[in-house]
Amino acid sequence: MTILVGYVPSALGEAALRAAVEQARFRDESLLVVNTSRGDAYADPRLAPEADLERVVRELTAAGVPHAVRQLVRGRDAAEEIVEIVESEQISLVVIGIRHRTPVGKLIMGSSAQEILLRVPCPVLAVKAH
Repeated sequence: MTILVGYVPSALGEAALRAAVEQARFRDESLLVVNTSRGDAYADPRLAPEADLERVVRELTAAGVPHAVRQLVRGRDAAEEIVEIVESEQISLVVIGIRHRTPVGKLIMGSSAQEILLRVPCPVLAVKAH
């Protein structure tokens, strides 16, 4: 089985990646790093630059964790992409980073984390950045 981690180039993404590596080692499973963007903005801070993904690959290789990295820009939000992957592949755990949002902020903006928590059929580990 495989652990999927939703990765963004930020403190949240790094926290999720660290937690996913720990889980992969503990469970003796491979890791699938997913970075996604809708592609509808000129500059999307969630889309990891190539150099960042190369660093992630180097770190995972050095850590001895079997891994794959996917960067998806297909006009869909992160939750849709992650739910589709979980439903079509053998994913045992999803790891995501979360940030604090007010109830009003969640109501107005929605929440990818909330959608993932409600829709995927496997456990979800939600971590905060330190």
